[in-house]
Amino acid sequence: MASVLPAWSSIMVVVALAVAVRPPPCCRAEFTVVVPDTSAAALVDAPQPGFSDRARTDPAEQRAVQEVMAATGNGWAWGIPDVCRGRWHGIECVPDRHDVYHVVSLAFGALSDDTAFPACDAATATLSPAVLALPHLRSLFFYRCFTGNPQPIAALLGRLGPASFRSLVLRQNGHVGPIPAELGNLRALRVLDLHGNQLAAAIPPTLQSLTHLRMLDLSYNRLAGPVPRFDFQRLSILDLSHNALQGGVPWSLGQCRSLLKIDLSQNRLTGTIPDALGELSELMLLDLSHNALSGPIPAALSLLASLRSLILSDNRMQFTTVPDGFFTGLKALTTLVLSGMGLAGTIPESIGELGKLRVLRLDNNQFTGVIPASFRRLERASELRVDGNRLVGPIPFGKEMMWRLGKKLRVGGNEGLCYDTKQEGLEGVVALAGVADCDSVRSRTTQHLVWSNSTVVSRSGGVATVTSSGASVSRNAGGTRVETWLAFGCLHLAWFVAL
Repeated sequence: MASVLPAWSSIMVVVALAVAVRPPPCCRAEFTVVVPDTSAAALVDAPQPGFSDRARTDPAEQRAVQEVMAATGNGWAWGIPDVCRGRWHGIECVPDRHDVYHVVSLAFGALSDDTAFPACDAATATLSPAVLALPHLRSLFFYRCFTGNPQPIAALLGRLGPASFRSLVLRQNGHVGPIPAELGNLRALRVLDLHGNQLAAAIPPTLQSLTHLRMLDLSYNRLAGPVPRFDFQRLSILDLSHNALQGGVPWSLGQCRSLLKIDLSQNRLTGTIPDALGELSELMLLDLSHNALSGPIPAALSLLASLRSLILSDNRMQFTTVPDGFFTGLKALTTLVLSGMGLAGTIPESIGELGKLRVLRLDNNQFTGVIPASFRRLERASELRVDGNRLVGPIPFGKEMMWRLGKKLRVGGNEGLCYDTKQEGLEGVVALAGVADCDSVRSRTTQHLVWSNSTVVSRSGGVATVTSSGASVSRNAGGTRVETWLAFGCLHLAWFVAL
């Protein structure tokens, strides 16, 4: 039956799935709509007993709802004598002290079989101006309602109760054109979700007037221009991903101290990551991947003790190194994705101390040295990628870990990596396909160091040293190949002598 809200306390009306911290694209979850309807109780003067046999819907609001329903292709609503006492999901009403029901929420679109809001006729549906005749409306929700009849977002929505309207969700409706500047008039708005449309142009500066916003999702559109300098103190969710936004990541985001999630991925952002983001003590997800950001990775990010997902992949930070102790304070991390960034130097040993880590992607960088032995302690890892680097030495994982990770363990594309043939039970481990055994790598390394009696390899006290009587001759001739081979050989000898 139509939902009649209990009015004896503040109410949070959940109209979609709960806010989720988003993992990488392979395991990404939808979606992030929460409708706070905290002022419904203001319509009554005292606790109500629930559904009232005496209460009836305000006649003007009755007609307005029926017009809105008809415009979406739900003409059957004309036959319902009282919409607040009717029998469908998607309408929320509260009574006042005179036993008159008022409409506070309307929702359209089939989210799932369990959430059967009235479906729209996508080919003909429109938004009726009659929605303005609902003076107590707190939230409006449309999901996949206008996809067969693409239309701009109606500017009249900016006239929906500026002091009381709380939540506007227009998700995957095929809306075109710009975001109406008039939406900035909705000064009490908590939730603005325009995800998955075809909106273009810049984000209107009038949205900076929405200082009560708790969630702003403009993702998966065609928006351009800069990211506005939001400094909303109550903002928890900011998702502007999958657009064409340009310019830098604004430092003002560091003033949005309630942020739990920042997703600016898949844009055209440039410049460096601002240190101010390190002040967001409650931040749980930071995704800046697939932009054109440059290094260094600010040390301030290591202060984000609540951070669970850090995703910076595919920003070309050529030759940027990551300090070894960078991850010491990030104990809550479950997802770390630094793929395709051109990172150099050694892999930080402190990553191995992240006991909650489940997804680790360090692939397609320029990391050198060995895989840290501390990685053996990543017992909760379900995916681990270090492929496409310049790593050397034995793979430190035990057979149990390699079997458990299966295809999710990738170490290929590192010519110097090898596995220990003395470990039993490694036959058939997918990750080792194409990886040489350490004995053969040692043999090849020795052969590289012995050429034309010009190189002498001596081992003293367990420490490998390399001398060459021919090196100076080659250097004087302007050649650098000998020096390159010597450096490569020393690196290999350093690990296999210590075995």
